[in-house]
Amino acid sequence: MTRALYTMRIEDERDIVAARVKARDASAALGFSPQDQTRISTSVLEAARTVLIAEQAARAEFLVDDATRPPRFIVRFQAGAGARERLRAIRHDDSQAALGLLAAQRLMDHCAIADEADGGTSISLAKAMPEGVPCNTQAATDALLRQSNEDTAAELQRQNRELIGALADLRERQEELTRLTRELEDTNRGVVALYAELDARADHLRRADESKSRFLSNMSHEFRTPLSSIRALSKLLLERIDGELTEEQEKQVRFIRKAAEDLSETVDDLLDLAKIEAGKIEVRPAEFEVDTLFSALRGMLRPLSPGGAVELVFESCEGLPTICTDEAKVAQVLRNFVSNALKFTERGYVRVGASYDEGRRLITFSVSDTGIGIAPEHQQVVFEEFGQVENRLQQYTKGTGLGLPLCRKLCKLLGGDVSLTSEAGRGSVFSATIPAHYGADFDAAHHPAGDARPAVLVVASNPIERLDCEAALRATPYRAMSAATLDEASRLLARTSPVALLLAVRPAPTEAWIWLAALRAQAATRSIPIVVLGEAEDRNEAQALGAAAFVEHPVGGGELPGVLNAVTGKERS
Repeated sequence: MTRALYTMRIEDERDIVAARVKARDASAALGFSPQDQTRISTSVLEAARTVLIAEQAARAEFLVDDATRPPRFIVRFQAGAGARERLRAIRHDDSQAALGLLAAQRLMDHCAIADEADGGTSISLAKAMPEGVPCNTQAATDALLRQSNEDTAAELQRQNRELIGALADLRERQEELTRLTRELEDTNRGVVALYAELDARADHLRRADESKSRFLSNMSHEFRTPLSSIRALSKLLLERIDGELTEEQEKQVRFIRKAAEDLSETVDDLLDLAKIEAGKIEVRPAEFEVDTLFSALRGMLRPLSPGGAVELVFESCEGLPTICTDEAKVAQVLRNFVSNALKFTERGYVRVGASYDEGRRLITFSVSDTGIGIAPEHQQVVFEEFGQVENRLQQYTKGTGLGLPLCRKLCKLLGGDVSLTSEAGRGSVFSATIPAHYGADFDAAHHPAGDARPAVLVVASNPIERLDCEAALRATPYRAMSAATLDEASRLLARTSPVALLLAVRPAPTEAWIWLAALRAQAATRSIPIVVLGEAEDRNEAQALGAAAFVEHPVGGGELPGVLNAVTGKERS
């Protein structure tokens, strides 16, 4: 609702000055700041002068529009039909009146010239009222009705003082802006230097990782020859090829043979880890039945069971489809899970099972036990290389802490990941979730040939998270292109140019932040908008490193397309 507070005639210079005074007094009564009072009164002066130039007589209305939020203080100048063409001409010339109108446009929230229904023309000025200040229209009306005792000269002197004050304030703000600009330039130089340092560190880490992989590979090969000799010689001694052994000698040779076998297993694990990290291990997908895999594992692992105290159980595989992946690597993961479970289970069972998610085309292998369990604060440690958790059974079991990290790397190699659910004293469940069809077959199911939609690169180590993102983009203008590791994503970026990138920063945020900073520092990838998927505490870091948007877990099905439209500019097209 628009309320009229006061109306006055504009016929000469004194009326222009009077309109300025009333605008200042009314804005003060409505709670505007001194700076806003000066802006309003100066704008009213310029608009009144322009109207008087275009028409010999006009009318000024002071109004409050409280239908908007926040309410607005409005001053409208109305001129007759003859002023229309002259006002239009003034708007497009470089006269003092045109400059005055331009100043009013900059000082007010709204300044417009409009044609009225009666054939006249109006100039409307509007300023939103301060937040939290009550709209006291009565006080404004009283101020407008009050007669000023100051003459025109005094008012002009006051206007000059206000303008001088405004200029001083503007100069101070300009100095502050200059200072802030210098600080921003210094900050930008620091950010560029930080990006360069992060890039250098990332390169250093890559070289260190490559060196470690080469060292492990070379060391493993060097160890294999003497270990093979030790095992062969101990076998000859135990078979009495060169004569009988005393009971004590036989016991010592068996210790030597067992130590050599344990060390051989460690060397094999190290070599597998080095091959995976170097990208030199091959995946050989082939179709097989889960039941066939379980039958082979049952015969292989039953001798490891400690006897009647712990039962090794393989669940039924009925209803599970034929899967296509690297059977040997799946078997290696399950062997590690089962042998680890048997080590730390004194009584009860170790149960091996599998389940299939048809919608996501994922198969999950799980190994559950009734062992000593793992406390929540130690669950991440067991997946770190050489990481071991202190427990009361450790003195009876041997291990290097390489088996579970190798399982995780093998699962990632197959396009999946591992997980752990455990509680101290109540057992554990180790799970490996992988695509039921590895590689090209799996990709083809999600990315049909000839799909011309722009690609979005999804970088997430968790297969469920990758598939969630792919499902969210399936019926959208985008097609998903997935990478399970940062290295794989870097290789894809070298070959393709996605319109955007979805980066899941968990479970390894440090590596993800370094990689994100490296992308922002490189000219080839700097322009790709990056949407970070993470927890609430990751938001500030993502914004600081230049992410175009942030989406908090869990990812909503309808959220991603809108975010991608915003960061790629499709909403503006």
